[in-house]
Amino acid sequence: MALTNRAPRTNPDGAGPREASHGAASLGAYVRAYVALSKPRVIELLLITTIPVMFVAAGGVPPLWTAVATLLFGTMSAASANAMNCYIDRDIDREMRRTRQRPGAMELVTPRGALVYGLVLAVGSTAGFALLVNLLSAVLSVFAILFYIFVYTMLLKRRTAQNVVWGGIAGCMPVLIGWAAVTNSLDWAPFVLFLVVFFWTPPHTWTLAMRYKEDYAQAKVPMLPVVASDRRVLLECVLYSWATAVVSVAFWPVAGTTWFYGAVAVALGALLVFQAHRLLNRSRAGVTGARLKTMGFFHLSNAYLALLFVAVTVDPLIAGVLG
Repeated sequence: MALTNRAPRTNPDGAGPREASHGAASLGAYVRAYVALSKPRVIELLLITTIPVMFVAAGGVPPLWTAVATLLFGTMSAASANAMNCYIDRDIDREMRRTRQRPGAMELVTPRGALVYGLVLAVGSTAGFALLVNLLSAVLSVFAILFYIFVYTMLLKRRTAQNVVWGGIAGCMPVLIGWAAVTNSLDWAPFVLFLVVFFWTPPHTWTLAMRYKEDYAQAKVPMLPVVASDRRVLLECVLYSWATAVVSVAFWPVAGTTWFYGAVAVALGALLVFQAHRLLNRSRAGVTGARLKTMGFFHLSNAYLALLFVAVTVDPLIAGVLG
């Protein structure tokens, strides 16, 4: 996705450059650079947790305008935090294979441009939530942005191996925002889903970090796999996976869901825990490095969260049919 300094193409008759075509290509690359700065794949994950909780809060299909506005301003809010994260971490991103293609690291976007872009999105998302959704959702959105920037990115990430544990709180906020957007209040049910995402985040992130351990070490980011043994990391992954599974099942009685959600939560939780134990057992047997296949658990954890929240979405619809 890099912007390249290719020579402008010429007309077949050699009359001169196709400036309009070259300008269009440059504009497209410029737009793609800012989109990449927003980390769209991260935003997708956040939206996976926002939409379903709105169905639970509404007891069925949420009001269309509320859903559209929440997704729009939620996307802007997350993009704001991600852009400013790229602005702050551009020095780290240059050191890591996984992130050195980011626009800030490659200087496809200037530091000032990234910062202004993030600030404009933050103001726009906050105003949108406050004016077109409700004030509570706006406050929660601002908290998520500030927490991600100041607590995770600036305070925790470069100082402690527990960075993703507590920094992950920002990634849990869409659950509360989605609920608040529909009800203009908070309840126990969204806080249980908040905890699901909170406990899910460390094993999900650490298994990815194990794959890129050398990168984090070179960038001097003290991710747990950098400062602890594989066995210690995987033991903690097991514990957090158990916590994720237990809390996900607790949502069943707290939210009063049907048997459908309960069955899905139990089955998915059992699979997540089984795979976490499998990784730990392989480590105890002496398997190390790439042979541990931690990326398999990383991809499984993505599927786990997506499928669990699909069940959260579908369950109110089933309850409506049965009730």
